[in-house]
Amino acid sequence: MADISLLQSVVIGIIEGLTEFLPVSSTAHMDIYPQFFGWGDPGSAFSAVIQLGPILAIIAYFRHDIMKYLKGMAKNPNPLHIDPENTDAKMGWYAILATPPVLLLGKLLEKKIDSSFRSLTIVAGALIAGSIVLWFAEQVGKRNKAMETMTLKEAMVVGFVQAIALIPGVSRSGATMTGAMFMNFDRESATRFSFLLSIPALTAAGLYKLYKDVLHSPNLKALIAPYTLGTIVAGLTAYAVIHWFLGYVRKHNTNIFIIYRIALGVVIILLVGAGKLQNKPPQEPKTKVETRLTATTSLARR
Repeated sequence: MADISLLQSVVIGIIEGLTEFLPVSSTAHMDIYPQFFGWGDPGSAFSAVIQLGPILAIIAYFRHDIMKYLKGMAKNPNPLHIDPENTDAKMGWYAILATPPVLLLGKLLEKKIDSSFRSLTIVAGALIAGSIVLWFAEQVGKRNKAMETMTLKEAMVVGFVQAIALIPGVSRSGATMTGAMFMNFDRESATRFSFLLSIPALTAAGLYKLYKDVLHSPNLKALIAPYTLGTIVAGLTAYAVIHWFLGYVRKHNTNIFIIYRIALGVVIILLVGAGKLQNKPPQEPKTKVETRLTATTSLARR
């Protein structure tokens, strides 16, 4: 568990709030910008927990829609037999049914995600590759379908695409928007479903890390203030970004984000090559057996 000062939690919270729902990869920015300020790695637990702030922002912003979806699901409690006329139930159940792929892969690849996947060369490559795929989706997508017309098959495709974003630099919002646009959904619908799909996925990830790494930390009292402050700042920032981004995609394409991703990826590669950024990712967490062996070896050498 990294030590986080209140200043760091505010700055990183702003970065998280600005980037979580834009197609630019919040994880990539959380890995990169602390190094620019000469800070240590905030750690995957901090990154995951403060995502709860943006999730609360999503819930607050779409509270009326979410209430409609919940009421629709209550009227149609069987997700495998949804009334085609009950659009609210359909959207609510689709967001839940499309979430298991990312949760399963996230658990299976947890150690890699927290360690080797966070190599800055991987981050840079994912930023550039993701921007190329997003550009291609902009070119071939017909953008003639609304979110309410989505089928279960289409929702599941977006759910599987979301799992690719476990690689830092891909961007969860960028991947889900790209997947939806390839299936001819308009940009606003792709963005809204991406937001809706983020609620179960990011909530599960944030609560899991909170329980596993924070609440059981021997340094819990020292973590409460920075983690809480970072979460609040990230949530307030994200709320403003959600409002702005929905208005933006109604009238504009995503080219500005494509250009930014490529530029950032190239800058990372250049700075890593020049030794200005540390490419080495955090060490892969040790198993309990490995921890015991390390402790035994250390005692034997004394």
